[in-house]
Amino acid sequence: MKSDNNIGAQFYRYLWAYILVALSGCLGNVVDGIIVGNLISADGVSAINLSRPIIQFIFTLHLLINAGGGMLVAYALGRDDRRQAHRLFTRALSVSTGVGVLLAVMCGWLLIEPTARFLCDNQLILPLARDYMRVVLLGAPAYILMWGLSTMVGVDGSPRLVSLAVIVDNVVNLCLDIVFIKWLGWGITGSSVATVVGHLVGIAILLSHWSGGQAKLALHFALDGFWSSLRRIVGQGAPLALASVCLTALLLAANAIVLSTVGRMGIFVFAVCMNLLQVYNLFLSGTCQTLQSLGAIQVGKADEGAVRSVIVKGFRFITVSMVVTCAVVWGVPQAIAHLFGASDDATVAECSHALRVFALSFIPFCYIYVLMIVYKLYGHHRMALFISLMLSLAVIPVLWFMSRRAPQWLWYSYLVAYLIEAVAIVAVHRLGHLAFKLPAKD
Repeated sequence: MKSDNNIGAQFYRYLWAYILVALSGCLGNVVDGIIVGNLISADGVSAINLSRPIIQFIFTLHLLINAGGGMLVAYALGRDDRRQAHRLFTRALSVSTGVGVLLAVMCGWLLIEPTARFLCDNQLILPLARDYMRVVLLGAPAYILMWGLSTMVGVDGSPRLVSLAVIVDNVVNLCLDIVFIKWLGWGITGSSVATVVGHLVGIAILLSHWSGGQAKLALHFALDGFWSSLRRIVGQGAPLALASVCLTALLLAANAIVLSTVGRMGIFVFAVCMNLLQVYNLFLSGTCQTLQSLGAIQVGKADEGAVRSVIVKGFRFITVSMVVTCAVVWGVPQAIAHLFGASDDATVAECSHALRVFALSFIPFCYIYVLMIVYKLYGHHRMALFISLMLSLAVIPVLWFMSRRAPQWLWYSYLVAYLIEAVAIVAVHRLGHLAFKLPAKD
């Protein structure tokens, strides 16, 4: 009993720390949409949502290089191989930043018009989307460096500094949103500029990690074995990047299908529902990070009881969070629609209906995502990868089918896709004779 109580105390200590970081990001995204919806227009919210595939693609590059590099740096530090840690650190940060600069020059400067038209074919929303995308792409180095430094500083033993940087980043972003949009009159460009400036402030805070003289890592260029270490970094980050590529594909496909099926009002409604997903992700991210951190420690100890205790607490917390969130959405969907700038009765009614549907749809999504982490804890990595890919790819054909055969049921596509995936997971689990059991200690 005492051991279980100790696990419970550790669980909630990890959980609230991770939720604090997730809360900052969640509020940044959601409040950003609220500010744009009220200070600019509903089309502004739609433009931001149409730009999300770009941000997800930049994040994919981060996962491919920095996330993979961060894991290898952690392994090297665990072996006390400082030289290898420095080399991998330098490769990951320099290459990812270089890729970000290339993306900024090519798509943000030279090819911004075709890039914007590829993501948005609605002529009324296109000018807003183009203005927002231009700054996002030009700021790609700031995005990728903020995420990369967060990974490396966390690996180097300063997670509190990472939390501080993320929180200040988002506070600066939200404050500057109002300054740039309302006071300076920069419109939607001001929103994306505020985000980039917030990242630059976050980067400055993270760089202070090296000013105290206690950092293990050192930013120096050791060019020996460049390509071999780069291949290792990319190989390590490839599975995470693959899942992110699938999510990027889902964002692209969903935006295109919704825009072509239900038009300008529909893409706004969809954007509001995607902001609702950010709220679910607040609790989901905190739960999954806790499972991966605290759960992995118990797996390393081969403590079967402690692992199961952490998992049960994780599912219990996510269940309560989803029930409360879903109840709030079902109770006041009209208020949420108005919050994002919906004004006419038809838009409010459609938004209210879609919000209620998506509030239910995200419940199986959250359970499946947590289950994916459980499979990873027990070493079923192929099953975890299957779930990760299906979470994105299963939705696309259902969305397409609904748009062609039953457009009136389009908002139910996510719910149907996740229920199909739940059945597929059960089938694959049984066919593979998988078991949630830790391997015996040597």
